[in-house]
Amino acid sequence: MITVGILSDTHLTSTTPEFQRAVDRAFAGCSTIIHAGDLTDASILTVFGERPVHAVHGNTCNFATRQSLPQVKILTLEGYTIGINHGAGPCASIEERVWNLFPEADCIVFGHTHIPLCEKRGGILFINPGSFRCTGPFGSPASYAILTVGQNGLQANIRNLPLS
Repeated sequence: MITVGILSDTHLTSTTPEFQRAVDRAFAGCSTIIHAGDLTDASILTVFGERPVHAVHGNTCNFATRQSLPQVKILTLEGYTIGINHGAGPCASIEERVWNLFPEADCIVFGHTHIPLCEKRGGILFINPGSFRCTGPFGSPASYAILTVGQNGLQANIRNLPLS
């Protein structure tokens, strides 16, 4: 079984001790990381150490990050296809737009809205981890997702980041 930590919308230009502590708490049991964009600067990915990190750029990423990270990425884990894209445009139809990018995927990971989502639609698992830094609308807590990939298929849940 593979345990994947998923985050998005960190909006950081550099790492901070607070961010490192949050990452260590949230993703302690994860062997792989997915960042669904809006990192701002790719240098923040160093907080994940030696773990494989699969990241895409988002609409607020700086020029260097946009050049170094793809807009769209397809990942295969244990035979399951996972499409990764930050997303763009209005929140109302974002799932349809990302589905159009990955119609054959088993799971689609995206961000952009800062609104957590974890549900199956038409046999596809859609995951939006929300904003890892509590920048969501209406005072939403900081959130992330944990995905397990194994013999029982794909299973995921949204978690809130503890305040301390």
